[in-house]
Amino acid sequence: MTAAARPLSDPPIHTEGRLPLARCGHAPGQCRHDPGSCGLQPMTPAGRHGLVATWAALIVVYLVWGSTYLGIRVLVGFVPPLLAMGVRFLCAGVLLAAFLAIRHGPGVLRVPPRRLLSAGVVGVLLLTGGNGGVAVAEQTVPSGLAALLVAEVPLWLVCLRLLARDTPRRATIAGTALGFVGIAILALPGSHPAGTALWGIVLIIGATLCWSSGTFATPRVAMPSHPFVAATYEMVAAGVVLLAAGAAAGEPSRVHLTAVPPRAWLALAYLIVFGSLVAFSAYVWLLRNAPLSLVATYAYVNPVVAVILGALILGEQVTAPILIGGAVVVAGVGLVVSVERPRRAARQGAQAGPPSPARPGPAGPRASAKPSIRP
Repeated sequence: MTAAARPLSDPPIHTEGRLPLARCGHAPGQCRHDPGSCGLQPMTPAGRHGLVATWAALIVVYLVWGSTYLGIRVLVGFVPPLLAMGVRFLCAGVLLAAFLAIRHGPGVLRVPPRRLLSAGVVGVLLLTGGNGGVAVAEQTVPSGLAALLVAEVPLWLVCLRLLARDTPRRATIAGTALGFVGIAILALPGSHPAGTALWGIVLIIGATLCWSSGTFATPRVAMPSHPFVAATYEMVAAGVVLLAAGAAAGEPSRVHLTAVPPRAWLALAYLIVFGSLVAFSAYVWLLRNAPLSLVATYAYVNPVVAVILGALILGEQVTAPILIGGAVVVAGVGLVVSVERPRRAARQGAQAGPPSPARPGPAGPRASAKPSIRP
């Protein structure tokens, strides 16, 4: 997370499987990100600097979040998964808390008990059930295949909206159905490399449902008002629960620190510093400074990066069904995101005018505190 945390007066970031739009004046029917409708001036040195910063942050999100599946796969080959992820998130949470306390003073971490409890529950859904489940599954599931399966999160969000009687467009439902067809292709016996256990595939699908539930709940409960404070308590809560679950499962008896090779320690450090801190900060910065259409591309790029890295570095086999199923999943997710983005923008604009990172967000149970933390 190369970008520093924003001042605490900044508004919360609103997410529900969607991203905020940049604010600009526009006439009816004009695109919010059309330079002509926004009255943008020709590119200046400052503008070019901002463009470079935007793409640098985007590349960090692409590469780091796409490579975390590789890091998890390496780490769980030598360290039991629940303990490994527990150490990862507890360390990341403590580091983030220390950074916030130094930058803004210890008072920044004071949160009302209700919001603290909400952050803890959301953290357990996202990171214990989500990331923890993926880590357990990656003992048998290749990292590239795991990333393709995790890409179904936006599809579960559509299903949860249906249960909440928030009816999406037909094109959204079609994209969701298409994405689940791709998941079925990926899950079929014989469609994945030898040694991949079916229970690992099923566990990842369950983990994505946990992740989606946490994402769906975030804007519906009272959360800490600053995204990094919320992330701190989520990671600490998830780390504690993961460590307790690992202890209950007898994982400490399987840990032999002297037998853990340097590459596993490097993988753990990479997941803590880059996966949980650097990329998350870059993502928060992008939400405040880049167009939605550009930021949303990480959902399509991360699985591709994971498949390529798994094949190049770990020699993971990429079968024809993985290529076909993965392409279908990404196409379905792309359709859902592209259809829902303008609909959400129009709805927000009708209710409260043009949305903006500089516009204060709603307080109370509908307020969202942060974007999701990726694997």
